[in-house]
Amino acid sequence: MISRAKLEAAFNEEVERFVNTHPQSLALAGQAAKHMLGGVPMSWMRKWPGGFPVFVTSASGSHFECVDGIDYVDFCLGDTGAMAGHSPATTVKRLGNQLDHGFTFMLPTADAIAVSENLSARFGLPYWQFTLTATDANRHAIRYARAITKRQKIAIHDYCYHGTVDETFATLNDEGKTVTRRGNIGAPVDAAVTTVVVEFNDLVGLENAFATGDIAAFLIEPALTNIGIVLPQEGYLEGVRALCDKYGVILIVDETHTFSAGMKGLSGQLGLKADILVIGKTIAGGIPAGAFGLSAQMENSIINLIDLEDIDVAGIGGTLSGNALSMTAMKVTLEEVFTEENFSHMTKMATLWTAGVQKVIDKYSLPWQVSQLGCRSEYSFRPEAPVTGAEAATADDFEIQQYLHIYTLNRGILMTPFHNMALMSPSTTVEDIELHDRVFEESILQIIE
Repeated sequence: MISRAKLEAAFNEEVERFVNTHPQSLALAGQAAKHMLGGVPMSWMRKWPGGFPVFVTSASGSHFECVDGIDYVDFCLGDTGAMAGHSPATTVKRLGNQLDHGFTFMLPTADAIAVSENLSARFGLPYWQFTLTATDANRHAIRYARAITKRQKIAIHDYCYHGTVDETFATLNDEGKTVTRRGNIGAPVDAAVTTVVVEFNDLVGLENAFATGDIAAFLIEPALTNIGIVLPQEGYLEGVRALCDKYGVILIVDETHTFSAGMKGLSGQLGLKADILVIGKTIAGGIPAGAFGLSAQMENSIINLIDLEDIDVAGIGGTLSGNALSMTAMKVTLEEVFTEENFSHMTKMATLWTAGVQKVIDKYSLPWQVSQLGCRSEYSFRPEAPVTGAEAATADDFEIQQYLHIYTLNRGILMTPFHNMALMSPSTTVEDIELHDRVFEESILQIIE
């Protein structure tokens, strides 16, 4: 259906258009290259199509403006970090007050109590600790799991991704063996030393891994989201919980992305009971924050694990973790932004976006599919929804993806640079969705036979 010749020509045309319409971003990119690696604050920012990133001047709700004065509908939303929308008014107001009263103390504030109570009510875990990222939270959870179980290995799903946790940069090769994931630089050890990889939705393979007796924890997303959306099959998560109980494996559930499912995340929606639950990015409205919750059994196992004398050198924590600014941002965002009413609106917008993409897929008989997870939706270049991470990975087409991203970018729409994901905020409107509908169809018309 897709003409590769048309695709190449259309992509080159869009790159030229992007350069011509973004002279100020181009100029700033030139300056940035003098003192930043790759000309960007963080290396993955180079993945945006066009040769250089758009430089942002301001953002509000579901829109932002670049230095060239162009307004964009933002469906990326900081890859979940700004799922609350850019600069929610209630969060901004409370943060302004906290800025006048101090940022960080290495001491608690009353807001920390309110946040832990809110998270406990949402996710059903009674005890909470705070970090600056979900990556930090996952690292801490893994260390606790190893200390409690006296085992060394961590199990993960194939093609999962949990920030920059070393143990998660692993995948399965063609022989079904755990290997270091492609593109992982400077790995401290061979991935097979620390990690066992299993297929998503494969309970037989999971039990075989657990039966070795050397797995401390199973670190999962209840649905895969970083290789495209891969949803759990009926009974899979119940089976995961049962196998963890059977083999004494600590279940760590990362809800950082699957919080898009609703107020209690996907695990809450499906009734999955975690031993440790991790969440980050979005719960503070874009201010750096992360958290992990512990079951009563975990808390009981951990509380006397470390002598008070050594608690500051135990490999857990950070001097900025639980800072006053992050706690304030979490409190107001959880209490006043991520409400039932707002989640209902966000999910409705995602359903409209999904329907618009599906309509184009059907109209032009594209061998693609689109999946939705609450207020998150994504299409992939395969005819049926993937069941495993490997299926989702083999459906990727980097050239088509880059073209679609720059085409939409040139028409005022930002998508997540890593794949074809759209995320909705409380500020996303029907007009935002309708713009994407039109532009998406126009982009397809340029490249089909």
